[in-house]
Amino acid sequence: MYKELEKFKNNNSFTFTIEDSLEEVCNASEGSGVFVVNAINGEEKELIMVGSTGTVQNDGSLKSKNGGLYDKIVNGHQFAKTGRKYSWPAQMKLENIERLEVLWFETFNDQIKGIPTAVEGQVLQNYVDANGKLPRWNVAF
Repeated sequence: MYKELEKFKNNNSFTFTIEDSLEEVCNASEGSGVFVVNAINGEEKELIMVGSTGTVQNDGSLKSKNGGLYDKIVNGHQFAKTGRKYSWPAQMKLENIERLEVLWFETFNDQIKGIPTAVEGQVLQNYVDANGKLPRWNVAF
């Protein structure tokens, strides 16, 4: 899988189809960290996006929005100035994606201090090293 994410023990995943409610199927925590999105069609799986939430301040504290990973996944804006709960189904329909697999990892908490954007950057760097570009749903980094 993603070796840079293996050390983060508070993690889980869920799948999402066009018929699902993202608010209902999302099991992400309210913690800070990284999420990885795979498009699945039949047996094919493709990494299409990596995201994160939470910033570390210079005193070592974490600044995070209420709702953490859950809120970022469900209500974060993508493809339009609207939450993913609306934009993901529309984009999936456009791209004929059967379902999404979303893996999430708390990277910064009382036990571990992985800066969310740094971990996200490492996952994306490894992807760029292997593919020469960002995943297709990542606009820039």
